[in-house]
Amino acid sequence: MITIDNDIFFAHVESMIAEGKEVVIRVKGHSMRPFIRSGRTSVQLSPCNASSLGKGDIVLFRYHGHHVMHRIVARDGERLTLAGDGNYRKVEHCTTADVVAEVSCIISRDGRRTDCRSRRWRTASAIWVAMPPLIRRCILGALWRLGVR
Repeated sequence: MITIDNDIFFAHVESMIAEGKEVVIRVKGHSMRPFIRSGRTSVQLSPCNASSLGKGDIVLFRYHGHHVMHRIVARDGERLTLAGDGNYRKVEHCTTADVVAEVSCIISRDGRRTDCRSRRWRTASAIWVAMPPLIRRCILGALWRLGVR
């Protein structure tokens, strides 16, 4: 395994997205559990049109000098409010200009692909996000204790 500095890695990802290419990266971090799992899930990043971004979309964006991948939970003009599926309290704010790419597909360890634009994915995501934070917290805690990380 080769380790690359995040700044160099994401500069390359951004340049490929700017060229109109799709990029597949392996996810690191637990903030998008339970749907996207650290080290086990890859995502396909696609160029996006800022005007079409809306609630429920998962995007890669620049936030305080870092790149973060979270779900849009609200949009007010060009201002976005984002949160990880596994975060039941913390939100981030950015503008559409800070968005680098949209997650168009989630790829599991065994190669199964889930289209993030499909009705099934949108429904499952909407149900998860609509759950009260306490319920989501309990589900995430149970999954963690069961070793589903």
